[in-house]
Amino acid sequence: MAIVLFFILTGCSSPTGVAGDTDWPRITRESKPWTRWWWLGSDVDSANLAYNLAALGKAGIGGVEITPIYGVKGREAHYLNYLSPEWMNMLDFTISEAARLGMGVDMNNGTGWPFGGPEVTLEDAATRAVFQEYQLKGGQSLDEPVTVRDERQKPFARLNKLIAYTPDGGSVDITDKVSAEGKLNWTAPEGKEFTLVALFIGKTRQEVKRAAPGGQGYVLNHFDKEAVMRYLGKFDTAFAENNTPFPNTFFNDSYEVYGADWTPELLDEFEKRRGYKLQDYFPELLAKGATELSVRVITDYRETIGELLKENFTRPWTEWAHAHGVKTRNQAHGSPANLLDLYAAVDIPECESFGITDFDIPGLRKDSIRKKNDSDPTILKYASSAAHIAGKTYTSSETFTWLTEHFRTSLSQAKPEIDQMFTSGVNRIYFHGTTYSPEDAAWPGWKFYASVDMSPTNTIWKDAPVFFDYIARVQSFLQSGKPDNDFLLYLPLYDIWEGLRGNYFATFAIHGMRERIPDFCEAVEKIMECGYDLDYISDRFISTTTVENELLKTEGGTTYKALILPAVKYIPAETMEQIRKLTEQGATVIISDHYPSDVPGLSRLEERKNLFQEQLSLFPEVASFENVSVNIMKKGTVITGNDYKDMLATWKENEELFVSELGGQLIRRKHDNGHIYFFSMLKNNPVDGWVPLGVKAESALFFNPMNGEKGLARLRKNSGRTELYMQLKPGESIILKTFNRKKIEAEEWPYYQLTGNNVTLNNGWTLQFEESEPAVTESFALDALVSWTDIGNEVLKKNMGTGRYSMTFDFIKTPGCEYLLSLGDVRESARIKINGQDAGTLYAVPFETTIGSLLRDGENTIEIDVTNLPANRIADYDRRGVEWRIFHEINFVSITYKPTMFDIWDIAPSGLLGPVTIQELKTISL
Repeated sequence: MAIVLFFILTGCSSPTGVAGDTDWPRITRESKPWTRWWWLGSDVDSANLAYNLAALGKAGIGGVEITPIYGVKGREAHYLNYLSPEWMNMLDFTISEAARLGMGVDMNNGTGWPFGGPEVTLEDAATRAVFQEYQLKGGQSLDEPVTVRDERQKPFARLNKLIAYTPDGGSVDITDKVSAEGKLNWTAPEGKEFTLVALFIGKTRQEVKRAAPGGQGYVLNHFDKEAVMRYLGKFDTAFAENNTPFPNTFFNDSYEVYGADWTPELLDEFEKRRGYKLQDYFPELLAKGATELSVRVITDYRETIGELLKENFTRPWTEWAHAHGVKTRNQAHGSPANLLDLYAAVDIPECESFGITDFDIPGLRKDSIRKKNDSDPTILKYASSAAHIAGKTYTSSETFTWLTEHFRTSLSQAKPEIDQMFTSGVNRIYFHGTTYSPEDAAWPGWKFYASVDMSPTNTIWKDAPVFFDYIARVQSFLQSGKPDNDFLLYLPLYDIWEGLRGNYFATFAIHGMRERIPDFCEAVEKIMECGYDLDYISDRFISTTTVENELLKTEGGTTYKALILPAVKYIPAETMEQIRKLTEQGATVIISDHYPSDVPGLSRLEERKNLFQEQLSLFPEVASFENVSVNIMKKGTVITGNDYKDMLATWKENEELFVSELGGQLIRRKHDNGHIYFFSMLKNNPVDGWVPLGVKAESALFFNPMNGEKGLARLRKNSGRTELYMQLKPGESIILKTFNRKKIEAEEWPYYQLTGNNVTLNNGWTLQFEESEPAVTESFALDALVSWTDIGNEVLKKNMGTGRYSMTFDFIKTPGCEYLLSLGDVRESARIKINGQDAGTLYAVPFETTIGSLLRDGENTIEIDVTNLPANRIADYDRRGVEWRIFHEINFVSITYKPTMFDIWDIAPSGLLGPVTIQELKTISL
């Protein structure tokens, strides 16, 4: 059936402009996305390594991170032991082959996670404290032997301390009164009651999770530097003996060392660092923060264990890597320490996205199988903040861990999630991930369970290269210039620790972070909702911050307008002193709700309290924080109040209204002549109008990362501010490059408005399958666009592949007008041809593209190749009992981490659901 369209409209004109010389940044392997590359059983060979790398490189992957894990059943004879000569030969081949393809190689310093393996002796294994209490009255002796009660700990645990405590706080160390057999040769003095606390140093007994062959064994004690160096020594030996080149980067996964709350040297280190003996306060350590004294002792313990992790693991690991010319990439989350300091101690801080965000974007496909989201900006910003304040070039992300269920994730779901990571400071994407799979492996190939599955056997791979190009274009900008966030927000670690009562050992795992630190997350969101961006800063980095031209300059050379204290109670006296000095030198400090009122911890308490009060007395007196108060403090300024919008009014001209009024997300960076913006609209709030920028500009260029187009953006001055005319629909994103004093000449960016003339291409379609498994040879004439699972063919309810929708229609164009093709609901991605010419590939909302240059007067043809998900195919496998779950260890689980069959899934809609429309646009003059 032919459809005749007659569009007659006067006043339509074509965009004009002068070609310029400003171009996209060069695409490097670092600006391309990389992927974690799971080696199942390290069952790899050179032919299939070359095949896998070629497929990844051709699609646009810039590099791989090798992480070996458990193997495939029945393939045991082909396993390679980790770091064996055979394994090192395969690594050597991988590095050389990747280099030939223009790709890079990173490598995990272990198999599975966390660090550990067969070389880790019991002495070097992750350690835990086992406390036991006994009660004695005066004149009594202890009948029970002082030995560990936990049967699981008996082979490991050794008595370290036995302390007798009196109710009035007295204590006596009676460890030397205990025989080798555990007999206590001590009688309690008359007239007193004693509580005896025994500390046994035991072992967590944790072994490496998802270990590969040759990688099984105890998890390493990360608090013991000598143990760490012994562990790293096996890599020195393997690389030297096999003459293997080193990778680009060594990687450490999230800190999942469960229950490792001690190390044999902890008591000595504690006394050296805190100035008193922790064993004098075991009852307070174990009191779960029930008293102020308990809170202070626990704080000192937590500070000590965090320092040991940084000084005995993170720094030595990085120094060791640097000695080999290798960088380090680290996920600090999960650690029992200040995350900022740990992230900043490596070359590339890495955050993690886990779950999926419920974006309010019309047309964005939701999934009924969803996991709670742990990927919001307040959590992602720990890594990027550390990178910014420490002057690191990259912030990476383990990306799309459990975005949805395996076989159900679409590129359309991935795009907004990745935009949110970009606006949170991420500029190097590492997919989680890709599984090495032999070319001849039966579908679905070798798989890792917790992954979005960026691999050639996934149907989304067909159009993924366009998505990879998008990432590379965005990252090419976000890896250039310098960070330009507005404020530093003090991380109130000691307030957070005070709130984390219960066990003295506290970690900052990504899961449930918001629930553990709600007040801080709320402060972050309030500031950002005011239209300003921020980075977190720790006490350690405040100590090295300076003032330059009334701006705060961190150790890494990044500058900020002011430091914000978010309703802090506890702050070290040294930090308060440094804040006072910075303010007097010209900085601005913003203090919310109240002044800090105390110092944390017990160490040198009175001395530190006196210093703190001395420093606090030098700050302006504030009668009330109910209203904003602005006070001069020598060369600097102190702003107090309890409403962030009012307190930040000083920088009203820097407010980004795209965020505060329009609800969008953005990140801004500086380049030598201006600024770089990445805008993303992740809410149902289309933008079509003048948007004030937070910076001044004489000219600016738009860059569309979806298709590579660029053009001169329209700017104007209004009340002293630079305003940008922007058209952005929900789900869309755009890059803007501004120039402070330079008038850039380039072709103008086209702005359009609908004329009202449009047509719906609803019927007359033919559907046939160029690719399908199972094969579909039938051709279908469609009276309406519906899911191909609903058109009466049983095979189409279980197939995966690409269906070609085609039709012809007559069309007459209006001179000077553009035409917008909108595909409506697409399941899941679409390659478009108009009259045999490529019109682009659409994979994300709003599934639209302009096609005016490809349309012609008269008869036109349109072809749309739509590729679906493999969900229906894998569900059919399970209904038929096909055995594809062929993996050892955890094998293959659902998003609930439990074995499940996918035959329970409803049929997933597939194909072009429409409506498909062509809408006429006219350019508008501004």
